[in-house]
Amino acid sequence: MSQLDPAEVEAQAARALAEDWRGSDLTGAAVVDPGQRCLAQVVAREQGVLCGVALAREVFRQVDPAIRCTQLMQDGDRLSEGGVPLRVEGLAQGILVGERTALNFLQHLSGIASLTAKFVAVASPYGVEILDTRKTIPGLRVLEKYATRTGGARNHRMGLYDAILIKDNHSDLAGGLAAALERARARHPARELEVEVRSKEELEVALQFGVGRVLLDNFRPEAAAEAVKLVEDRSEVEISGGVDLDNLGRYAAARPQYISVGRLTQSAPALDLAMKVVLSAA
Repeated sequence: MSQLDPAEVEAQAARALAEDWRGSDLTGAAVVDPGQRCLAQVVAREQGVLCGVALAREVFRQVDPAIRCTQLMQDGDRLSEGGVPLRVEGLAQGILVGERTALNFLQHLSGIASLTAKFVAVASPYGVEILDTRKTIPGLRVLEKYATRTGGARNHRMGLYDAILIKDNHSDLAGGLAAALERARARHPARELEVEVRSKEELEVALQFGVGRVLLDNFRPEAAAEAVKLVEDRSEVEISGGVDLDNLGRYAAARPQYISVGRLTQSAPALDLAMKVVLSAA
């Protein structure tokens, strides 16, 4: 699992703090003495996969470099209820400033990693890899795709710039799938083509062009299984559209190479984590 770029971590933490803090915490400054210190810890209230610790640490560093973070677990580790992945110690006002921003990163990214791990657990016995998609929150794609990797998935495209994937609107605007493939092949003869197909007819067109991968879009499990058999070894197969944990096993049983799941980043619930003060001193 490749790690996050430290520069990306620093920039994301700075943007988040600028949104929430802006150098002033009215409540903390009014209620907590400037010299008061405390020890606080992040506590898991449910099971899951940890993700985002570097971001949480960076948040506290930017608020107050004197805050000491003790990391007890690594990204990718399994959290049990009551588990403590991180402790922070320092001036209480600073810890209160960073609390919500640090938790937001941890909860969101751990939620994605946890949901991804559930999909991977179902698909991997069939030899199927889970892929993520571009259905990410604007500005957070690098983080969210890191979280899916942490959960065991493989990243699909990072953006429009790094792969050709001809989808339904491309085909319709080009005047049909064959026309879209001809244009793409003429413009980028050396690039591998992936194409989304909506029917057996479009699948045959794609196979005739010798595309590297076909994406079966919104095929029902039975139709997907038939399509995988039709493809044989002429192309890689990716299944996408309408896949959830309830039907994932049926799609995986068709044994495509990949199943891409938008809900990993689009609708993963946040993992329930909290920060609690365990010791305070003047």
